[in-house]
Amino acid sequence: MLDQLLSLFDALLKQTGLAHIYWGNFAMIGVGSVMIYLAVVKKCEPFLLIGIGFACIVVNIPGSDLAQPGGLFDYAYKGVSLLIVPPLIFLGVGAITDFGPMIANPKLVLLGAGAHLGIFVALILAKVLGFSISEAGAIGIIGGADGPMAIFVTMKLAPHLLSPISVAAYSYMALMPIIQPPIMRMLTTKAERNIQMAQLRKVSRVEKIIFPLIIAMIVNLFFPPVAPLVTMLMLGNLFREVLIVDRLSDTAGGTVLNMVTIVLTVAIGSTMSAKTFLSMQTVEIVALGLLAFVFGTASGVVTAKIMNLFLKTKINPLIGSAGIASVPIAARVSHIVANQENPKLFLIYHAMGPNLAGVFGTAISGGILLALLGAK
Repeated sequence: MLDQLLSLFDALLKQTGLAHIYWGNFAMIGVGSVMIYLAVVKKCEPFLLIGIGFACIVVNIPGSDLAQPGGLFDYAYKGVSLLIVPPLIFLGVGAITDFGPMIANPKLVLLGAGAHLGIFVALILAKVLGFSISEAGAIGIIGGADGPMAIFVTMKLAPHLLSPISVAAYSYMALMPIIQPPIMRMLTTKAERNIQMAQLRKVSRVEKIIFPLIIAMIVNLFFPPVAPLVTMLMLGNLFREVLIVDRLSDTAGGTVLNMVTIVLTVAIGSTMSAKTFLSMQTVEIVALGLLAFVFGTASGVVTAKIMNLFLKTKINPLIGSAGIASVPIAARVSHIVANQENPKLFLIYHAMGPNLAGVFGTAISGGILLALLGAK
């Protein structure tokens, strides 16, 4: 009788996930838990980390079929892999973004270019480590700090690396308030961090309406590989600036953006299964992504310092770190670091200039990579 009960219990156990769990699952559940902790306790981009962390925990519980073909998370992933979600993210971002700071001070566009050294540093190092040139290009784009663009370029160049690249891109974007400040302080003096910038000129409504039209035409003409993303960004911005389609603007920047953010974060987290995620290749990609962020932050600050050698009216070099494309996280970090140095400094509006320029810098970098590496 006892043997029969034990046999029955063993049969029941084998039908549960407990019979298939191993140390890797516990490790990834720990990673997901840390993400949620950082989001809830440390307030590190909760809109990103809560969904990613939760999905990471769930897919590492053996027995769950959510991430399997036909599962709920699998459908979310299809929206990402089929490049449906990234353009919708850009549409929503465009609808809530004011490009006025970049239009008002166009010379700060140089910071958006200068802060992209990390892309090419990561690309070169990835090639040295043995990745193919297409894989290296996909890894390098992490340094642009633009999640949808990283997904878009990766799906064109190295779709098999989507999981580690998307996780690295979004995780480091969320951790920018931790990664960037030490680098910014190390590369600037106290006097530089205290530079007060003059108020920007007022940008007219006509300029704001013309801007998305011009940018959409330029990108479609010269950078067609990344046109789907930038075109939707500009469409969302046009909705915002014409002031006569509030319902469209509010929907794109509210309901649509919120819904696709949920889909995106769940899809990214669902790729973090221990069996596929825990590998030396993933470690290398995550490390290269961190280096890309570090070099991008540093090169943006250094570019601002170089510009000050030629400018009569100096700019606060802290805004140089905002030249990477994570909007508005990078601009917020620049403002916070400056405000901690001097509570009278208010740099958020100034930092949005290079931050928005960084979006186009990443798009141009991505377009160049796709064109050179033959992606269609």
